[in-house]
Amino acid sequence: MKVTFPHMGNQYIATKVLFEELGVDIIVPPVCSKETLEIGTKYSPESICLPLKINIGNFIESIQQGADTILMSGSCGPCRFGYYTMLQKEILQEIGHNIDFVLLDPPQGDYKTFVNRIFHITNTKNPYKIIKALAQGTKVLYQVDELDDIAYYKRPRQRKIGEVDNLLEQFQKEVRNVKGYKEMKQLVGETKEKLMAIEEDPNKEVIKVGLIGEIYTIIEPFVNLNVEKKLGEMGVELDRSLKVSRWLTEHLYLHPLGLSMEKDIIKEAKPYMKTMIGGHARETIGYAVKYAKEGYDGLVQIYPFTCMPEIVAQSILPTIEKDFDIPYLCLIVDELTGDAGYSTRLEAFVDLLKRRREMKEDAKLLSGY
Repeated sequence: MKVTFPHMGNQYIATKVLFEELGVDIIVPPVCSKETLEIGTKYSPESICLPLKINIGNFIESIQQGADTILMSGSCGPCRFGYYTMLQKEILQEIGHNIDFVLLDPPQGDYKTFVNRIFHITNTKNPYKIIKALAQGTKVLYQVDELDDIAYYKRPRQRKIGEVDNLLEQFQKEVRNVKGYKEMKQLVGETKEKLMAIEEDPNKEVIKVGLIGEIYTIIEPFVNLNVEKKLGEMGVELDRSLKVSRWLTEHLYLHPLGLSMEKDIIKEAKPYMKTMIGGHARETIGYAVKYAKEGYDGLVQIYPFTCMPEIVAQSILPTIEKDFDIPYLCLIVDELTGDAGYSTRLEAFVDLLKRRREMKEDAKLLSGY
């Protein structure tokens, strides 16, 4: 058995650690690329959302390397993600790939079924070993998310443009050569030290932007056309609303116990969206309000074309923009999204935010405050 899984930002790093600690033979999917998208688009329904197309491309590339089992996380609620596993299995069968799918739904209290599905793909029947590996994978998720947070801070302040991303690209290459939790922890720690040591230019003007939207499109760099890098090099310090580490903790550890890390976000969203409508629409609204109250200069929403929950959120965001006087930019991505127009919109938005910042500072000087 050779197991593969979708490529979604840095999530693959933690999944790699989890299965290496359990002794599972894995095929790490290649980094998402133009070829991945072309393959996925060829075999997927035209109107389906972009993440499924990328997933199909990931799976076919991994199958070509010998994968025979696919691991997918599950979902619940009114979002097409809940149908991904069934649809992907049918697509792959139609083109001649009879692949075993293992679906890891959020346990919702049924940990026995959850652990039994892990038993299906592991070489151990020891639940304590599985729990330890899950804990180690979760730690790695938090560690790589911390690397992203440091990068968000350093990019707009780095004295030498490109230094942050050169270091992160080297990290991504070395990730595939290390094995297990200890080696990964050491690599992450060394990379963190190098990031922290990058020289800053104290004279650079920095503005703050909250990144909101559908989780896959704001986490996977290929899909969002490297929005983090682009904005960082334009002088923007980002904060990404959704992280896989928090999603995993919320749905695997807390939700089955009736607990939540997102109560404050749900409370912020309530005046505009009282209930969960699927996907991460409520989080999009809640974080938009949170960023506005914290004094951020602007908001950028990214979501895949035809994503119903984010379309609903998009219809509400102009009200938040007006209520809190915070500019927002909506970027919708699909396989036809072009880099040039995308970058131009980001540049114009950043220019707007910088101009607003200058006008506010001039007004303060004139008023004497």
